[in-house]
Amino acid sequence: MRPPRGLDPGSVWARRLRQLEQRLRTKEERIAVLETENAVLHLKLAEYQGLAGRSTNEVLQLYSAHGQQQNLQRRSVVTQLHGAIKRLKQDLKSLRSFALELSKDFQRQSETYLYQVLTAVQGIQLQNEAMQMFQIKALHLQQSLQEVTERYEKEKQKRRALHNSLVELRGNIRVHCRIRPLLPFDTAAGHSISQDGQRNFSEKVAYAADDETVLVKCSRPGHASINKTFQFERVYNASESQDTVFADVAPLLTSLLDGYNVCIMAYGQTGSGKTYTMLGPQLEENFAFSIEDESELGIIPRATQEVFRLISEKPPGSYWVEVSVVEVYNNEIFDLLAKDSCGKLFGVKRDVITTREGKSDVPLLTYETVENASEFLHLVNKGLQLRVRHPTLVHAHSSRSHLVVTLTITSIVSGDNFGTSWEDEQISQRLNKEVSCTFPQKMRDNKSTSSSRASSPVQLEATEKMKQVKTRLQLVDLAGSECVGMSGVTGAALRETSFINRSLSALADVLGAIAEQRPHIPYRNSKLTHLLQDSVGGDAKLLVMLCISPDQRYLTESMQSLGFGTRARQVQRGQVKKKSFPVPSKAK
Repeated sequence: MRPPRGLDPGSVWARRLRQLEQRLRTKEERIAVLETENAVLHLKLAEYQGLAGRSTNEVLQLYSAHGQQQNLQRRSVVTQLHGAIKRLKQDLKSLRSFALELSKDFQRQSETYLYQVLTAVQGIQLQNEAMQMFQIKALHLQQSLQEVTERYEKEKQKRRALHNSLVELRGNIRVHCRIRPLLPFDTAAGHSISQDGQRNFSEKVAYAADDETVLVKCSRPGHASINKTFQFERVYNASESQDTVFADVAPLLTSLLDGYNVCIMAYGQTGSGKTYTMLGPQLEENFAFSIEDESELGIIPRATQEVFRLISEKPPGSYWVEVSVVEVYNNEIFDLLAKDSCGKLFGVKRDVITTREGKSDVPLLTYETVENASEFLHLVNKGLQLRVRHPTLVHAHSSRSHLVVTLTITSIVSGDNFGTSWEDEQISQRLNKEVSCTFPQKMRDNKSTSSSRASSPVQLEATEKMKQVKTRLQLVDLAGSECVGMSGVTGAALRETSFINRSLSALADVLGAIAEQRPHIPYRNSKLTHLLQDSVGGDAKLLVMLCISPDQRYLTESMQSLGFGTRARQVQRGQVKKKSFPVPSKAK
């Protein structure tokens, strides 16, 4: 390095030398320090190497101790395993012996069960054979039962026919009983009555035990229940239809055209189904009955249809029919077909009398000639609109009068159709003297006739043995008997109830007097019995249709109705006479 210009080279080099010496001393000091540190490190290294040697020994010792411990553990585990294996061998030996015993036991049970199964199979086979034999026997028994049932039905029909013949010979009153179902107003009435604590809630106590027996369960608080039975010619349960009821009534209508008077009346407590049985369901606004549903029609419309059907099978012009509609209200008779000057129907009071022949008659009673059932139903519906009714707690549409619908059938018959009794011979002789006979003809402008049947007569040329015979079909819907405490009537309705109960009591008195064969029969105690004198007294085949409610609340009233029916069917009036006499007619 060349020294700069203007400086002394020697001083420069001297200074440079000093710097280098300084740097050398620094380096030497650094070397000394490093040698010292190196020595220290060698000492530490030696120390660490000593420690490492000792650690290695310790590790070797630990490895040796661990190996010894593992050897000990292995020896312990092996010992334990040997013990466990020994125990397992013992258990296995026990299990083998148990399995052997179990196998032997299973084999024994299998043999036992197999024997039982075989025995059961043999038993089932024997039972199947016995079952087949039983089935064969059951089939034979079923066939025998069917044969016995058919024989029973035939004998039952024969017995009923014989009984009916006996009834006719004795003049007994036929009594049928119909039990109506429980209806909604029973529940409604039950609520209103139970508030007063007088009666229990609705409970069915009257049943049809069979088609001839009524069973009534009579019970009182604190007493055992008693079952009472009542026998009648026919009993209808709550499910039997109007068709079924009329099927047992229809044979009487044949007797009507054979020359016998017929009377059918419904008796029972108010609300027991009398009007439904006789007429059918009624319209709400009046007493008219609905003819829309033919299956619901009652006895009166069905009887009329049957009468006109029977007449249609006869020679034309040999029969004609007149109808009258009467109600007995408060012991007064009202003609429901009477017309005012304007031709409007209004109830006219009539009276009932006894003729010289001892028959009952209603002078001036209106008779309308009808040619078919439709005209009859129209007339009766118009008359029913005048019938008195009044709501009570028992029945919202309670009728307050007795209704009597009468069909008078005039027959033109030959004398050969009658017996050859002395009376018939006398009648024939009188008829042979007559040259002609008259009978009414229905006029389009005026259908009404009075009790004398004064209508436009038509002159007919009579044969030698021609006869006119009038028979009468009376269809009676009696007002219902009432318990004043239950019906809750007051005022005018209470008076109506009094007359209703008195007239029904008078009817019972008449039947009692006939049954006891008293010399005097109190027909005139009531207009009702006076009006029905001929029918009740034995001049007609009489059928009483008892109508009862099955409800516990009406038990007393139902028992009274059943008692009335029982007494009625015991009445012997003598054999009903056939109408073989001529109707007096004026020759024109």
